[in-house]
Amino acid sequence: MSSTNSTKKSIPADHEWVVAAELPVSSDIARYADFRGSFLAKAQQRVTALEVYCKGCRRPYEDVADEKCAAVVDNRHLIGGDQRVRAKRLPAPVAPAGARLVPGHTYSRRGVEAYVQRMV
Repeated sequence: MSSTNSTKKSIPADHEWVVAAELPVSSDIARYADFRGSFLAKAQQRVTALEVYCKGCRRPYEDVADEKCAAVVDNRHLIGGDQRVRAKRLPAPVAPAGARLVPGHTYSRRGVEAYVQRMV
């Protein structure tokens, strides 16, 4: 019995695996899922797995199945690496010489008026 257990490859348990899936649905279910963000699938429905990845580190199964989850150790891979060596943002564009800036209309971003203005 111990020989069969020792031949199996152990997978670190700290990954949280998820599957990006494709499910065929009717137009009614599609409308409902778009509105609610979820829906109930039929029992024993075949699901096409598009991708299997870790929910924490967002890396594909085949790349990191034998490694520990990077999100448990550190989340720098999600924020673009070390801030000291990462490229800085580009400065805002400057108007060309001789250009004249014309002030535009100001819009309220708060309150009911802002909501109503966006609806029009």
